[in-house]
This record gives sequence, structure tokens and C-alpha cells, in this order.
Amino acid sequence: MIRKEAIEIISKLVQESPIISANGFISRDLFESNDKNSNFYMIGSMGLSSSIGFGISMINKNKKIYIFDGDGNIFMNLGSLVTIGAIQPKNLVHIIFDNSVHESTGKQPTNSKKIKIENLGKAAKYKVFTVNSKKAIIDIIKKIKSLSGPIMIVIKIKPSNYVSTRVTLEPKTIKNRFSKSLLS
Repeated sequence: MIRKEAIEIISKLVQESPIISANGFISRDLFESNDKNSNFYMIGSMGLSSSIGFGISMINKNKKIYIFDGDGNIFMNLGSLVTIGAIQPKNLVHIIFDNSVHESTGKQPTNSKKIKIENLGKAAKYKVFTVNSKKAIIDIIKKIKSLSGPIMIVIKIKPSNYVSTRVTLEPKTIKNRFSKSLLS
């Protein structure tokens, strides 16, 4: 399974819940698969989707907040795991697509084969789940709807040669429509 297939499944299952997606191919895949006002696409700022998602979860405690992250992105901001783990936001779901490469920048290897993201999540006191199939994704997304967070789902995926189209929205438009979606 490739990242885009996993993103298509999850984004439809979580419906209008807010999604903060990491920069690069993750935001492109989400934009191409299921663009909606409640998606916040990172344009640049590698590694910061978890920090932004955490902040949004603290302000919007009545909504489940989903973060779409990559293994390369989370390795660039491990401090966010510590903060999320210490504060324990009940409405935060951190989904990490792990293909062991920085796919958006040329498939340079990450260290996820040596340093298991699941273990980092457990050390940071997340409820951690690891999946590697479409059926397992559907099952876990349904299961976590009744769990409180923070929750980490590590999805093992394969690198791909498919490249989704760029996000065509201006950053200001992304911010404005996302902000309005949080009020509904």
C-alpha cells in the first residue's frame, strides 16, 4: 500500500474532522484525494504539523484533531512527541505514514528501520497502533473513535513513484477556510 491509498481511506472515514497535514507529498495526496475546508495543508515548515495540530487540539477540545505526518517529518520534530505526551490531549490522533524515506525530497532514507516510531510514541505515553493494510486502517480508525488520546497510528507503507498535484490554494485561503471550519 502506498501513502495516497491510506490517505484516501482515512480522510473519508474521519469525514469533516480537522486534518493537519505535513508538507510535501502528504499535503498533495490529501488535497488531491479529499480537499475540504477542514484540511490544513502545510506549505513548507517541515516537521511542524504535529506542533500545529497539538495547538489546535488544545483550543478545540470538543473536536478530534487528526495529524497526518511522515516518518521524516516526525524525526525532524521529536520534541513535539514529548510535549504531546506530557500534556495528554484527549482529542489528538497522530497518524504517521512510515515508508522509511524522505519521499518528497528524493527518497533519501530515514532512520525508521533502526529507530521505531512506535517505540518513541510509547515512550511519550501515546496509545500506539501499527497497521500495514487497508482493512487494518479501516478497523483502527473505527476503533479509535471511542478512545481518548493522544493516539498514534503508525502506518507502514511502501515508497511510490506517484506524485499528486500541488496544493493550488494560497496559504491565506487555507488558513481562512480552516479557521472557519473550526467554528462549525
